[in-house]
Amino acid sequence: MTLAEELARRIVATRRADLTPQAVDYAKIGLLDTLGVALAGSREDASRIGETICAAEPGPSTIFGRDRRVNPLAAAFVNGIAANVLDYDDCTDHLGGHPSAPVLPALIALGEKMNASGRDLLLAYVVGFETETQIAKGVNFHHYEKGWHATATLGVFGAAAGCAKLLNLDAQQTAIAMSLSASFSCGLKSNLGSMAKPLHVGHAARNGMLAALLAQEGFTANADALEHEQGFLNVFNSAGNYSTARILEKWGTPFDIALPGISIKQYPCCVSVQSAIDALLALVHEHDIKPEQVTRIDTLTYARRLAHTDRPQPRSALEAKLSLQYCLARALVNREVVLAHFAGDAYRETEVQRVMNLVHAAAFAHDVPGDNDDYGAEVRISTVDGHTCMSSINRPVGHDPGVPVPAALLKEKFMRCASEVLDADRASRVYAMTQDLEQLRNINELTAQLIVSPSHR
Repeated sequence: MTLAEELARRIVATRRADLTPQAVDYAKIGLLDTLGVALAGSREDASRIGETICAAEPGPSTIFGRDRRVNPLAAAFVNGIAANVLDYDDCTDHLGGHPSAPVLPALIALGEKMNASGRDLLLAYVVGFETETQIAKGVNFHHYEKGWHATATLGVFGAAAGCAKLLNLDAQQTAIAMSLSASFSCGLKSNLGSMAKPLHVGHAARNGMLAALLAQEGFTANADALEHEQGFLNVFNSAGNYSTARILEKWGTPFDIALPGISIKQYPCCVSVQSAIDALLALVHEHDIKPEQVTRIDTLTYARRLAHTDRPQPRSALEAKLSLQYCLARALVNREVVLAHFAGDAYRETEVQRVMNLVHAAAFAHDVPGDNDDYGAEVRISTVDGHTCMSSINRPVGHDPGVPVPAALLKEKFMRCASEVLDADRASRVYAMTQDLEQLRNINELTAQLIVSPSHR
């Protein structure tokens, strides 16, 4: 049995009864968070351009935060961009990226066409999440460090698996969807910090659905497209840099969506800078440090995270989301890091630019303790009176494995993001529907709340 066939067997065999309460609870967390950040992201230029170019054809699927429905493939593409463009979407340990943004936009768009229930959506989401993270365990972190944008290159498999589950494809069809996804997989980290980054994610959502729809209609692909000598694993990682045994060592025992679970960002920027922000803010609040008192900020993070966040002079608002220097400067100046700090030319503000020059970023001298232990950061602040203070943190708030983000923080983030587009009453209805998702007969009831007329945008 090939790798695609074995994954397909597991995907098809998974039933609602297999979902533990923890998996269901985390799935609701991921759905709520993704809807919130996608609504806020729907106002961004990348989302608008994606809609203009790729969403002309009317259909049954909602573009979040807009007043129109389009064909499911287009909706998955545009909403996938919106879910990732703010870099505020969820994370998980094994993927090396964002698990929900490439999966949920595809499932919701397809589910609207199928009049899927909340239970259907939950099952497909957990299956898609499990598929992408199990493949990730076999290829990371070589895959990530080599330069592949794992959210997209692995997320396409999650989207395909979830859509195959939603379509109730059989094992043979599902295996074909997996093999087609091997050819659809793409996304280079060289394009991080630009609109191409969320484009990768929209592309993964669309392509995963496309793979499942093609398989449903009898399209063919080679069963060994993943492990073939010129297949996904060898081409993307090269021989000796992946493990099929790791990919297949477990399934649902527990589901990855339950453990390590979903990490919810507290700041709308790259996950690789979140710990450093937490550490700096702890010092600022504990010692009441003002920007004018600071002469130097030293920060240590792990090398593989510093590689894409050491950006002393970001050239755009999107690149500022990946700049360790900008995010720390903004945290010191404003004592918070919020959406407005990545809007327009906010990154050019004179005082923030001045403080950025005080930030000196370096990598820890020691190696990463384990595969998923590279979130740590250390921040040291030196002040004009000759004093220094230091704070270190192993993981950002909301990122501890198996420990869901506090409900109050999750709701606060969702309402803050949703309020960029929805009024308070409608945002509250969306929140309530996601909390009781098992009882939702048709997800169109949920997505109807995401439609916004032009006069209210």
